Amino acid sequence: MRKSVGIIGGGAAGMTAALSAAKQGAKVTVFEGNDRLGKKILSTGNGKCNLGNMDLGPGKYYTRNPELLQRYLEKFGTENTISFFRELGLIVKQKNGYLYPVSEQASSVLDVLRFAIDRQAGNIQVMLQTRIERLECDKRNNRIRLWSDKQIESFDRVILTCGGKAAPKTGSDGMGYKLAGMLGHSLVPVVPALVQLKCREEWFKSISGVRAEAEISFQEEKQRVTERGELQLTEYGISGIPVFQISRRINYILRSQKEVEVKIDFLPDFPQDGFSEKMILERTPLIAKGVTVEEYFAGLLNKKLMNLFIRLAGLKPSDPVCTIPAERLMKVYESCRNLTVYVTGSNSFDSAQVCAGGIPLTEITENLESKLIPGIFFAGELLDVDGRCGGYNLQWAWCSGYLAGMAAGK
Repeated sequence: MRKSVGIIGGGAAGMTAALSAAKQGAKVTVFEGNDRLGKKILSTGNGKCNLGNMDLGPGKYYTRNPELLQRYLEKFGTENTISFFRELGLIVKQKNGYLYPVSEQASSVLDVLRFAIDRQAGNIQVMLQTRIERLECDKRNNRIRLWSDKQIESFDRVILTCGGKAAPKTGSDGMGYKLAGMLGHSLVPVVPALVQLKCREEWFKSISGVRAEAEISFQEEKQRVTERGELQLTEYGISGIPVFQISRRINYILRSQKEVEVKIDFLPDFPQDGFSEKMILERTPLIAKGVTVEEYFAGLLNKKLMNLFIRLAGLKPSDPVCTIPAERLMKVYESCRNLTVYVTGSNSFDSAQVCAGGIPLTEITENLESKLIPGIFFAGELLDVDGRCGGYNLQWAWCSGYLAGMAAGK
């Protein structure tokens, strides 16, 4: 007899799970709270949908159980993602190892998934604007009942792919965690990840809008964590890819302390040792010409940044540089290389691309089935797996969705 599979959530993982379960001959019903499937996909990769990465491995993810994650990635890796979408009709290209649709439109990825589901109308039913609020396992007949705001339905197997809390406007409101809790599953504390960070310094308003190549670092227990890339400065703090990469780690530290000290190097290509002394020596001829402090530092970094560093050193742009002691000039150079800011928080889940934390991998099997309740499967962001920027989170959605669907549909 055909298995009936209910899927809670019609995002990237949910649509992939639906297709793979139907491929196994199952009768599938997808429940989606929004008025359309895959709404969150449209915002990925700045609308271009970075759907994977050739450089794949557990080291690109955060999880309490990397050895368990490795097993899933070995079963469905980057080449499997390329093949999966090729079968759907999507042509995928690489850019420095990053995977994109040739059209560079996220809508193309959503379209091929949606069209494939439409073609399976006899096997996949989609229930839009339907929110599952409760589930219960009936041990008498090994069926799983789902309560929605409209009706009650029962299935042989159920896959939870309803996302975490990130970007709640797209439908990820944390209900998946509540449903998992009803089943007795535990939860690794959930915090925003791939998100902007807030700093306590009030002078950020004066440099808002500046973008600069930089290296940022902070201390995490005995390890110094460093990231490099284009830093974006906002009126409340720091943003950009390097900030996104460290945000989840800092958010976990902030759970136990009030702030985190972060160092910023705006000239990461220059050697650190003796930098200030060398710069003063090289620019001595400018001092002899009677230039002002503003003229002396012109062209080193963005003007807004230099004016801030001059002010932090207690100088005025109009001061004759010949009247300034060398140690004051060195203080400006030190700000360029070693600016200290204090992170006090991050933007909320509304701004986060993904969540960190979730259901531990130790509570599911190699087929992503619950060890507590047979017939219940999990995929996507609900689990304690979150990736770095670069297509890794979508790769996990395809991987976990496909494997869960295959197992549930058999």
